[in-house]
Amino acid sequence: MNIDLQRGRVEGAQFSPSPNFDARPKGVPVSLLVVHGISLPPGQFGGPWVEQLFCNCLDLNAHPYFPKIRDLRVSSHLFVRRDASLIQYVSLHDRAWHAGESCFEGQRRCNDFSIGVELEGADDISYEDAQYRSLAALAEALMLAYPDITRERIVGHCHISPGRKTDPGPVFDWEHFNSLIRPAS
Repeated sequence: MNIDLQRGRVEGAQFSPSPNFDARPKGVPVSLLVVHGISLPPGQFGGPWVEQLFCNCLDLNAHPYFPKIRDLRVSSHLFVRRDASLIQYVSLHDRAWHAGESCFEGQRRCNDFSIGVELEGADDISYEDAQYRSLAALAEALMLAYPDITRERIVGHCHISPGRKTDPGPVFDWEHFNSLIRPAS
């Protein structure tokens, strides 16, 4: 997997631009990778709903849950579907709106310095091995492109927003994921 640093795009990822982003603060290097889990409706996979949510075109009549999230304006840089296919919503150069109120090692506003990757999943449903492999390849490419991202700076949403967020959930196998990341050469 390769990163096109000129455009801030992951090569091979489908690009579906979200309006939910803004500029990163000047002089703040990208130094954190945040792993999330999402499914819409909750616990259901494969539909167009996550993409519609991130692009502000969610059909609120399509499911009884959707009116509850009508006012959300969120995005991530990337989404890894259950089959490991990638969709990119925001350039890596820009600040996606994925972390909300958050803090890592005393530094608040994690959106300012992080890349957010959503996995199609739920806290209590195992992720697919293909997703772990895709996420590991993505993490390797991001660590090459952004040297301030190290293994120790790959965290879950639960780690930067404890008590507020639980994703990617207790079923996310951090040990397995880390075993798939090849050492930098």
